[in-house]
Amino acid sequence: MIPVEEIRSVAIRALTKGGLSPEHAAIQLELLLDAEMRGVPSHGLLRLPRVIERVANGVTNPATRGAQSWRGQALLDVDGEQGLGPVVALAALETATARAAETGSCVVAIRNCDHLGMLAFYAERLARDGKVLLGMTVSEALVHPYGGRHAMIGTNPITIGVPAEPLPFVFDMATSLVSMGKIHDHAHRGAPIPEGWALDGEGNPTTDPNAAKLGAIAPFGGAKGYGLGLAFEVLVSALTGSAIGTAVKGTLDSTEPCNKGDLFVVMEPASGFMPLVSGFLEELRHSAPADPAQPVRIPGDRATVTRDRAGHDGLTVATEVWQRIQALS
Repeated sequence: MIPVEEIRSVAIRALTKGGLSPEHAAIQLELLLDAEMRGVPSHGLLRLPRVIERVANGVTNPATRGAQSWRGQALLDVDGEQGLGPVVALAALETATARAAETGSCVVAIRNCDHLGMLAFYAERLARDGKVLLGMTVSEALVHPYGGRHAMIGTNPITIGVPAEPLPFVFDMATSLVSMGKIHDHAHRGAPIPEGWALDGEGNPTTDPNAAKLGAIAPFGGAKGYGLGLAFEVLVSALTGSAIGTAVKGTLDSTEPCNKGDLFVVMEPASGFMPLVSGFLEELRHSAPADPAQPVRIPGDRATVTRDRAGHDGLTVATEVWQRIQALS
């Protein structure tokens, strides 16, 4: 186990040495470390070296917070200027939250911004501040259409955050069966992927994560997951004016400018909603489980417990990933 503060110290040195300001390095690391502590290494420290590589290759601008302009009273248009995903997104959400306090809601349409990372990071942040958040983003074409054999749409995750007690409600899922980050995580560990996760480059089922990286991930839930993923991709592209389908680049490599879109909707909840929502979530948590050894959970509960434990006990980081971060520092 490595203490979280030791990881934070080494990683901040690596990011600042790689060209990020201390402020932006802290934001980028907060996103990655939060994913790692939640037990989602596919969106965690594994991605840190790529951030540095993208800056070194000139496809990420580590200094910008994005160029914001109003397309309407409650529609914030953001040109990310190839900035760091969490830096641009949090700056935009700060502006949108202030506007939503006046208008009740505010849409944020972002283009030309690097990978946002785990969307739950943003949903929890705003929910803890008393706001409702709906967020979605597009990835490179990694998912095959229902009945198809080749990657044509993104993994296209969605997140929903709602204030609640004792914990905010935070839902985060990809419309693919799994994220490509999980495929990469299996490849890093030399572990096979489960059957049904992906196809290889020829469109055949595979359990080899390296073959899957060249192929396509399955949509979750068959035709319904495919339909949702496609709907999100069309919606995000329409509102952000960003690339779509196989034209999307830059979320998984170190050499291409990122051209996907990101969409957020910040909303003011109704007054007096908290007891109703919180009570219902607690009712679910205390409902009779099918397996007495497995209590009913709310999305995000397990990740919160995992994060709290990591903060106390430290983290087990993949040896190759930790050694690379240390070398970069």
